[in-house]
Amino acid sequence: MASIPYTADLKGLDELSPRELYDLLKMRVDVFVVEQSCPYPELDGKDVDALHLRLLSGGEQLASARLLKPHNTQDSVKIGRVVVSPAHRGKRLGDALMSEATMACERLYPANPIALSAQAHLRRFYEALGFVRTSEEYLEDGIPHIDMVRQAARPA
Repeated sequence: MASIPYTADLKGLDELSPRELYDLLKMRVDVFVVEQSCPYPELDGKDVDALHLRLLSGGEQLASARLLKPHNTQDSVKIGRVVVSPAHRGKRLGDALMSEATMACERLYPANPIALSAQAHLRRFYEALGFVRTSEEYLEDGIPHIDMVRQAARPA
């Protein structure tokens, strides 16, 4: 899938080393806050209970996403903070990251749908992965977004 070899790593916050946590947060801030000129609360309190998916190559972090666990069997698993390192764009790592993220969600929570808040310009990317738009466009931190859902792998 990706044009660069990688390994996928899924950890809770307390399982990340200080260096791994620093690298994860630095990449997110570099892209979401600095590159996108969007001052917002990156440290939103949700990382503590999330699972953090990282794509790695030789110890270097290529991409990451966080998975927010559902509160109950009817709630969606949420994929968020989907980011590819600027140094590794154009290598189909977004496809690989989302494939790994959806497989992890389906493995851990097979009866729950998967939801995300997508930047509106990425709608077709997520539709190609089986997500369906479920909201009108809205502004989140000054950037147009839409809500999207992918149905559960195994119905409840």
